[in-house]
Amino acid sequence: MHHSIEAFLTHLRSERQASRHTMRSYQDDLALYSSYLEEVYGGAADPSGVDAPRLRRYSAWLAGRGYAPSTLARRLASLRSYFRFLRRRGLVSADPAVGLRNPKQSRRLPRLLRVDEVIRLLDSVPMETLAGIRDRALLETLYGGGLRVSELVGLNVEDLDLEQELVRVRGKGRRQRLCPIGRVATDCLRRWIPLRRPRLTREPALFLNQRGTRLTARSVGRFLETYLRRAGLADTASPHTLRHSFATHLLDRGADLRSVQELLGHRKLTTTQIYCHVTQERILDIYHEAHPRA
Repeated sequence: MHHSIEAFLTHLRSERQASRHTMRSYQDDLALYSSYLEEVYGGAADPSGVDAPRLRRYSAWLAGRGYAPSTLARRLASLRSYFRFLRRRGLVSADPAVGLRNPKQSRRLPRLLRVDEVIRLLDSVPMETLAGIRDRALLETLYGGGLRVSELVGLNVEDLDLEQELVRVRGKGRRQRLCPIGRVATDCLRRWIPLRRPRLTREPALFLNQRGTRLTARSVGRFLETYLRRAGLADTASPHTLRHSFATHLLDRGADLRSVQELLGHRKLTTTQIYCHVTQERILDIYHEAHPRA
């Protein structure tokens, strides 16, 4: 089975151009399944000998180990992709994962900041220092474009079109899109760019650390925690909270769902529809607070 897993991972890397994070997830998921088969059935398993009942037993085994439903669903999705690949290559005569179902997952609504809280957060960043100018520019860009933090730290200077107030973003699956970021973020970037000074390198990254190299997503998270505390806001918010808030604020002000989908870079509209539930809950809260008969 190890040879077929290697062939599948090579396919993901060379033909589908999967990211390192995606590759690592698939590798871990399939290594766990391979270890399970060796432990339970003994020896390296032949993929052609895997059938639907065996996969269902594996699913039950995962559930018994206490994995979260989201983790369990990801591990099963990796198996479905793996067996689809084997079926297309003629390495198995039938796909045993066709009927493999994910566990039911509770739909968690994303944490949000209100508009006034976002403004308070952004205004808490001092603009008197080099680090402050950088941090204000990156947080304004994060919220102004609704970017993933990985997309933010992946930006290069050449990705900016400040005249049009746009940035070119490389999203999931290496798909590119143009994102408007607004006037305020653009003004902050105009202040930051002349000061970025990559030291002794030709680092193309837009946002640099003190060593003159590209910022990491973890660093952005640490900066955000500092400014959340300074603004007197709950420090449980994350960079992704600003993306959730961006989408909800647009829908609250009349943006249509399809446009928000494009701005977020979601491949499927169903991924964006979570924000409709958030908006509906907010409308119901307002109704129950304001209506005399509620």
